Amino acid sequence: MTDTTTQATELLITDGNLICWGTENRILTNHAILIRGGVIAEIGPQRDLESRYRLTPRLSAHGQWVMPGNICAHTHFYGAYARGMAIPGPAPEDFPAILNRLWWPLDKALDRDAVRSSALVCLVDAIKHGTTTLIDHHASPNAIDGSLDIIADAVDSAGLRAVLCYEVTDRDGMEKMHAGIAENIRFLRDNRRSQVRGTFGLHASLTLNDESLRACADARPEGIGFHVHVAEHEADELDSLGRSGMRVVNRLHDYGIWGGKTIAAHCVHIDESERAILRDSGTWITHQPRSNMNNAVGAMLFDDMMAEQMPICLGNDGFSNAMWVEWKTAYLLHKLVNRDPRRANGMDIVKMAVHNNARLTEQFFPELRFGELSVGAVADIILVDYHPYTPLSEGNLPWHILFGFEPSMVTGTMVAGKLLMRDRQLLTLDEAEIAREALALAPAVWDRYARFAAQVD
Repeated sequence: MTDTTTQATELLITDGNLICWGTENRILTNHAILIRGGVIAEIGPQRDLESRYRLTPRLSAHGQWVMPGNICAHTHFYGAYARGMAIPGPAPEDFPAILNRLWWPLDKALDRDAVRSSALVCLVDAIKHGTTTLIDHHASPNAIDGSLDIIADAVDSAGLRAVLCYEVTDRDGMEKMHAGIAENIRFLRDNRRSQVRGTFGLHASLTLNDESLRACADARPEGIGFHVHVAEHEADELDSLGRSGMRVVNRLHDYGIWGGKTIAAHCVHIDESERAILRDSGTWITHQPRSNMNNAVGAMLFDDMMAEQMPICLGNDGFSNAMWVEWKTAYLLHKLVNRDPRRANGMDIVKMAVHNNARLTEQFFPELRFGELSVGAVADIILVDYHPYTPLSEGNLPWHILFGFEPSMVTGTMVAGKLLMRDRQLLTLDEAEIAREALALAPAVWDRYARFAAQVD
């Protein structure tokens, strides 16, 4: 029998405890949510809404927590095939070696099938863990043309939201650099998918010469920003100083890269003057603590940037789309590196991961409101089976999430009012079949990777 709750244009969510977030977080009990046309139409006492909408299909939360879906501000779907993969030779000694010996040979190994497969396994992961919007940064230098459409079609089939771009770089030659520009421009021009938007991807200053940066700046359509890695490791700053005599942010500033539509990922090694440029231009900065720890690149000055009201957002850099794990890692990382338990206050983690991520998403979906349960906001909603054994309130909710919530507690995921998972059962994607297809492709991907890795000096 067809489950009408997955298809209804109008739906009433009942029997839940609502975590609303918003400017002033509210936790509401004995309330229901009416969804109409993909957005929240009403929130009110459950008995009132049930009496007025007797014929509306209902979804019972069975006493669970009902809250906005998580957002990932920076990820790499294409990195999925790195899981379990051996890097030939001795372990890479630093981040430049990781790029040269792992990521750049791997992205060369991707064909169109692998691009699609890597996206799908990440989208399964996102639905299962309650991440409803993802901002991806893609690279497949031997399969550039049409790669963003492959990913966008996968996102559409999953029912999630995404912002996509292709990573322009000249590390594989100027012809592929121009092909990357063309892929960004084509996708920005032609994409008509309502839940997928685009931006203009750049890899990093250290793989972009002056000619490439000028070509990107000249090609960017009006009103579009960039998505670029910034000073993830000291090597990026040293390279920029060698090329231009300027630090990374200053160098890219000369090409008009910064602004309120641009995302600067990482920013671990920027200095005070670079922070000022990013702050004054309204550029969005994304923090990826698990990746920074894994690559041993250091920790951004999170508390300083938050104190300066910089719009710091939270991504995962291709790690699992279990964003509460990223919350916990950020919360702990900055305490450790600063030897100060006052760092990375829980409320600042919420500001980054909920409020700032929502405002960033609205740069790409300006007609919509994200990150809260309120009338007019998108019905991107998750159900969480968490049973607190101490009081839970608006004031202590961040610490319940940091010390109690787990991604495995997500039982339902909805985007634009459509259920993508119910009672932990995926409704739009076949996880087993996607895993079988990915596994079947993996030997060839790994073989191509090994050949490219062998060519690295």
